[in-house]
Amino acid sequence: MNPTPELLRRLLRAKDHMDRAPHEAWPVARLAQVSAVSEAYFARQFRQAFGLPPHRYLLTRRIERAVALCRDTDLPITEIALQTGWSSLGTFGRIFRDITGQSPGELRAGLLPGTAAQAPECIARAASRPDLNTSVSEKRTGGGGRKKEPPTTPEVP
Repeated sequence: MNPTPELLRRLLRAKDHMDRAPHEAWPVARLAQVSAVSEAYFARQFRQAFGLPPHRYLLTRRIERAVALCRDTDLPITEIALQTGWSSLGTFGRIFRDITGQSPGELRAGLLPGTAAQAPECIARAASRPDLNTSVSEKRTGGGGRKKEPPTTPEVP
């Protein structure tokens, strides 16, 4: 059953709140209140409408912002973690590594000087968008999806 246009507007309202302030805490209860629906109904319908549970969507937004800050600023990693909504540096580093495949420091060290200015931010974000279709714990245990490799074309003799 597809969500009605009215329900989609309510879900988008909650999604917009997360997009505007991903550094804030967004428990399902708060998001459901913004959408004026029950918690369980909100969680089910959000996943159906956007393909990810609300918590994973929020993780995606936070990690995207952290990657951009690592790439575009010289802020300390601790400050980046705090600005993107993490209260624990250890949790930030672990989830950042689980999602992107490298630590924030490794990501920053691997960037060539001046590469960030060559591509528009929307293109850079799309290219580095984390894949959260599997849970972080599945990735850690090797049972889930790894970062997608680009398809290779077979050589034609």
